[in-house]
Amino acid sequence: MTPSTVDSRAETRTTQDVVQVLDETGERHGSAEQDRWLEGLDADPALALRLYEDMVVVRRIDAEATALQRQGELALWPPLLGQEAAQIGSGRALRTDDFVFSSYREHAVAYTRGVALVDLVRVWRGVTASGWDPYAVNMATPQVIIGAQTLHATGYAMGVQNDGADSVAVAYLGDGAMSQGDVNEAFVFAATYAAPVVFLCQNNQWAISEPVTLQSTVPLVDRAAGFGLPGVRVDGNDVLAVLAVTREALDRARTGGGPTFIEAVTYRMGPHTTADDPTRYRDPAELETWAGRDPIARYRTYLTGLGLLTEAEEARVQGVADQAAAELRAGCIALEDPSALTIFDHVYAEPHAALAAERAAYAQYLEGFADGDEAPGVDAPGEVAEPGTDEPGTGSTDAPTGGAR
Repeated sequence: MTPSTVDSRAETRTTQDVVQVLDETGERHGSAEQDRWLEGLDADPALALRLYEDMVVVRRIDAEATALQRQGELALWPPLLGQEAAQIGSGRALRTDDFVFSSYREHAVAYTRGVALVDLVRVWRGVTASGWDPYAVNMATPQVIIGAQTLHATGYAMGVQNDGADSVAVAYLGDGAMSQGDVNEAFVFAATYAAPVVFLCQNNQWAISEPVTLQSTVPLVDRAAGFGLPGVRVDGNDVLAVLAVTREALDRARTGGGPTFIEAVTYRMGPHTTADDPTRYRDPAELETWAGRDPIARYRTYLTGLGLLTEAEEARVQGVADQAAAELRAGCIALEDPSALTIFDHVYAEPHAALAAERAAYAQYLEGFADGDEAPGVDAPGEVAEPGTDEPGTGSTDAPTGGAR
């Protein structure tokens, strides 16, 4: 498939039955149905400006994280450049008691959930297996296994349903996940049990180096009907349209209407990750076309036209973004490597004999690399640290076997 063919087919997908409130020039054309879900926004200029600030800030911290990786401070980083509206519009639609299950690019969603900036990069620096406490922000840590989070979200939603609560689970996935078995199984369970879950697919046109047109000959939203899911296709670069359709889907889930599939049509302006070179597979003309649909520029034009975004307000927002970037950088560089044996912490909720034996064996192995002194993170010979600490304990091998966490 030649680049020109890919471009033509992808372009067709961005113009068919797409919900849009702001066009590419920043002019508003929303319908009465969409405006219904934006009433609070229209009455609250501060909220309208907050969406702009959010997008500017997350773009700035995304750029800073990319720079940190290039400078050797992070092992890897998956940029979100170009997808700010899809993530901020949907993230700001959620209630605090809703629970998010994301893939690895949803840094902006994490930002809306209150995840600390430094926690966004812990995993990518390689100092932890989990960047934050999921229960503190009602968002699971990023799932790298493609599509697995959709099953997690569906199971959580079924639990919410059994509890009689009206919170909603939201699963974020990319277009490349749509062919995964986990995703299709999640759709089946969600539809069958009318689970209160929203599936938000950010179709950024490329699954690493393969175009979405290679995976599906029809718009992804058309697949939803085959599972019995209501589906909606939205301009993912229009923050107001994403906010409106997400609010509607959440309301449907809360009131017993079951799941919804949202295809947010957007574009990944940068590489898949910082280990990727998109110039090897993307036509520069395609990139230029999508640059003209920039979500921040579009919304900036709209707010300026309303008289809400003044020069002073723009300067304030840029200041907030710069401060966030500085906080991210300082926090990242200050992160310390964990001791080697902490890999055994938090595996089980209770002391576990087999794990204690494995830990002791690994400690002995590490000691073999020491030059006269103890290797970093290794306890004294014959001692095993208590779970969750670096302090040596009894290392008892008759500890009860706790359930896996």
